[in-house]
Amino acid sequence: MDWLERINSAIDYIEDHLAEEIDYTMAAKIACCSTFHFQRIFSFAADMTLGEYIRLRRMTLAAFELQSNSNKVIDIALKYGYNSPTAFTRAFISVHGVTPKSVRERGIQLKSFPRITFHMSIKGGKEMNYRIEEKPAMRFVGKKEAISTLNGQNFVRIPKFWDEVCKDDGFDSIYELSNGEPSGVLGICANFRVNEFDYFIASSSEKEVPEGMDELLVKPGLWVVFTCVGSMPDAMQDVWKRIYTEWFPASGYEHAGSAEIEWYSDGDSSDVNYISEIWIPIVKK
Repeated sequence: MDWLERINSAIDYIEDHLAEEIDYTMAAKIACCSTFHFQRIFSFAADMTLGEYIRLRRMTLAAFELQSNSNKVIDIALKYGYNSPTAFTRAFISVHGVTPKSVRERGIQLKSFPRITFHMSIKGGKEMNYRIEEKPAMRFVGKKEAISTLNGQNFVRIPKFWDEVCKDDGFDSIYELSNGEPSGVLGICANFRVNEFDYFIASSSEKEVPEGMDELLVKPGLWVVFTCVGSMPDAMQDVWKRIYTEWFPASGYEHAGSAEIEWYSDGDSSDVNYISEIWIPIVKK
């Protein structure tokens, strides 16, 4: 079963269980990847989070039911995982712009979000610059914070974390620790869990761990390193998306499950020629 078949089979599982509690771990198992990376692949490929997709699909089916039968609103709310009419009404209004009770009136306009299906599309060639390296064990030292991925909180919290570290002169302290490769101050995602991961602002270092900082040990292995050219964060985000939707499906490799590293060069990060890198641990399928 190839990448597309696995992902679409996982979507089949989700669609079959929209009226039940959805086990993200089971969906990820069907897709043959970790729960964290399944959610990540989905968000890059669909341009929305898995949680948002499930909410939109449930609200679509709830609207169909409200129009086609006389079941009570509370019964439909409970069916789709809402324990109170208030919570269900709030979610329904956020999608359709009207209350559940008004759906049975004639002339009410609603929104329908169809089931998603992933397929491979052939686009104009756009090169991806990458290299594969075998690296020994690496050690990183810096500031760490547990980051939630629920409702896209990671996209909000990580930039704030950087601001906090830089305001406290933490950046210079971490930079001074750098004596290994990749050089400089790095952004590192590690210790992936179902709805969170540890994010490090750290340097590759063999120095002692200063008070208030943490260390991250990464096992030796194979890495694919992608070069990003362009202003931050857009250039790097574009490469991240292409890694999961273009490179992995066709490469013969899969994510090894350990830490991911973002390397940033010196210079103006808003420059159109700014260089950065994404390091991802890989294994042969």
